[in-house]
Amino acid sequence: MITLPSSSVNHYFKSFANDIEDIDLPKKFTNPFEYDPHALAVMACDEVKAFLTNQTAIDHNFGLSDGQNGKAIGKMFGVLVVQKRNGEVGYITAFSGKIAGGNHHAHFVPPVFDGLTEGSFVNVGMTELTNINLQLKELEKDQSEKGKKAVDALKKHRTQHCTAILDGIVDSYHFLNANLESKGLRSIFKEKLGKNPPGGAGECALPKLLQFAFLNDLKPIAMLEFWWGKSAKRLFMEHGAFYPSCTDKCEPILEHMLAGIEVEDNF
Repeated sequence: MITLPSSSVNHYFKSFANDIEDIDLPKKFTNPFEYDPHALAVMACDEVKAFLTNQTAIDHNFGLSDGQNGKAIGKMFGVLVVQKRNGEVGYITAFSGKIAGGNHHAHFVPPVFDGLTEGSFVNVGMTELTNINLQLKELEKDQSEKGKKAVDALKKHRTQHCTAILDGIVDSYHFLNANLESKGLRSIFKEKLGKNPPGGAGECALPKLLQFAFLNDLKPIAMLEFWWGKSAKRLFMEHGAFYPSCTDKCEPILEHMLAGIEVEDNF
């Protein structure tokens, strides 16, 4: 049974700063992989960009100014224009992955699964992994045959331990669609591609946004994603530019999540 939050929508739902009365709503939801941005989605992105430009609460180095601490890491952000049951239109917003080392920041919807909560199996497992690595460092000082066997055994245990953490993370992701039908991340990729999901699947902006919308009785109207910050060399992203959702991590997930919603052609 799915439990719906009773008031979280009020914290994340943003009304448009400007009048939108004369802007027609799209007849179909945006095709995430091939679209012309809708005017409302562009307006929402402009508001999020203004927020990111002026905010000081999130200490993340996007690589846009000199003298910031930490490695410069740009991020993909997304907006989802939504409609409440009473007809009010606004938007919610999210970022892909983590920013400033965390999953939760005011203004942005929460992740589908949060492995960083205190006492979570992820945090406990990572603490144990640190202990294993410390033990290995000590054991590797012993170059005897017995010491080498102990190192090999502990390395095997470390591999099994890491696999268990990764499997646990994958199996913790479950995604809804408009009919509130839930499907696990592993099942989605097995059914669609016959393989396990790649690392980071489920952490992108649009799946977060759709999940929050379905949990909070918000009707998806349009979406748009943009890159903010310095581009990683292998990505070639332009600061502030709009981009489609990624296909390797998101396409199978979004096919499930958008079932029951009328989407633009070519989806």
